[in-house]
Amino acid sequence: MGKVSTQAIAGAAKVAALPRRALPSPPATIVVPCFNAARRLRPAEFERFAAERPEIRFIFVDDGSTDGTAALLARLGADPSGRIEVLTLPRNSGQGEAVRVGINHAFARGDARVGFWDADLAAPLSEIPRLIAALEEGTGCDVVYGSRIRLLGSQIDRRRDRYYLGRLFASTARLVLDLEVYDTQCGAKLFRRTPALEAVFATPFRSRWLFDVEILGRMLQDAGDRDDVRRRVREVPLRKWRDVEGTKLTVRDFVLAPFEVFRIHRSLRS
Repeated sequence: MGKVSTQAIAGAAKVAALPRRALPSPPATIVVPCFNAARRLRPAEFERFAAERPEIRFIFVDDGSTDGTAALLARLGADPSGRIEVLTLPRNSGQGEAVRVGINHAFARGDARVGFWDADLAAPLSEIPRLIAALEEGTGCDVVYGSRIRLLGSQIDRRRDRYYLGRLFASTARLVLDLEVYDTQCGAKLFRRTPALEAVFATPFRSRWLFDVEILGRMLQDAGDRDDVRRRVREVPLRKWRDVEGTKLTVRDFVLAPFEVFRIHRSLRS
């Protein structure tokens, strides 16, 4: 058996003694879809986070914006570190397509962990390392959905009307998918690149903004086994989330959402 130097033992002890928070997270790429987000986007927060967490990269996708979003993203894209990238769609195609384009771009260059995040930072960027940890800790876990569950110790700030409409929508999604999912629509998600997930994002989604449900539907369609999907998907309660003024979704969108879910379900079965 080969000798192990005292220096190597001491070095290993130092690494073991480091607090968990001091160890860097595995690398991940976060896609940020943007449509007319000039008033809601906070470039400084993304720049500061990218500087503090060099293992995390961002891909901003301008979904055919007509306001000042392009100018803000040009500034972000000029980041000399190369950890912030900007893609531009020629016309507005919906959040689902913007996310899909960004994720496929990251998959194509071999990124192993890719997610997406709301541009308005309703979920703070500090939640990203928690989702990465959940992806790595879950045995056989390939997908992590952030979930806006009100728990003691968390700060989940949602308007009452949106909360109840959201629960109605979530109940419909749970019924249609036959999965015990609490919150499909939270804009904080992370995926491990696998052939199955590459197939999920290979073709455009049928829905412009309910694609989160369609992701689960496509996984079910591919696996043909709900227990397999239950093992591969994990919901993680967020510690912080808040409603941000200026959302483009209306009460009418929430009311019509259950019908859209049934339409997605029917199309996946055809």
